[in-house]
Amino acid sequence: MINLLVVEDHPLVAEGLKAIFEREKEIRCLHIVSSGKDLMAKLLHCRPDVIVMDINLPDSNGLDLCKQVKTSYPAIHVLALSINNEKSIIKTMMDNGASGYILKDAAQYEIVDAIKTVMQRRTYFSLSASTTLKQPDTRTLPVLTRREKEILTKIADGLTNQQIADQLFVDVSTVSSHRKNMLAKYDVQNTAQLIKLAITEKLI
Repeated sequence: MINLLVVEDHPLVAEGLKAIFEREKEIRCLHIVSSGKDLMAKLLHCRPDVIVMDINLPDSNGLDLCKQVKTSYPAIHVLALSINNEKSIIKTMMDNGASGYILKDAAQYEIVDAIKTVMQRRTYFSLSASTTLKQPDTRTLPVLTRREKEILTKIADGLTNQQIADQLFVDVSTVSSHRKNMLAKYDVQNTAQLIKLAITEKLI
């Protein structure tokens, strides 16, 4: 029996995953949590074999959360689940210890196959993620989402995360998560490099 823990903050996605796993005799979903904080609290008392983790969470960045989990609990396999199909994000997640990466457009059988595959200590990529990784690297930069552009523009104006959060009526952790995602997305080391790239390439 494969013991599973799901980290997903969208109720419809969480319920869909739960329904898939309930039909699988070899998989037991122990818990579904909606934040990084709840995940780390559960791991104090629960040891799943696999964590299916959304990388965009309300209180934390999945890239960092994966690294935190693997540092504290190296035996647990982390399977990333995301709508983000950027090569740099996929690579960063894998560098941080993930055993696989699944896009949310994956078929149900892919998710089940992924869980069984990582339990065999093999890496798994869904079809969409695999196709992205096979694409040659080019100079074409990823496109900013509307929200990312809003936040990056305000960062460039010198606003703090808290000030940006207040202006956009979102939690400060959401701003922090977007900032970290953009660093990974554009493969830069710090905010100064991100702003310089954005201005040079006319992203904002």
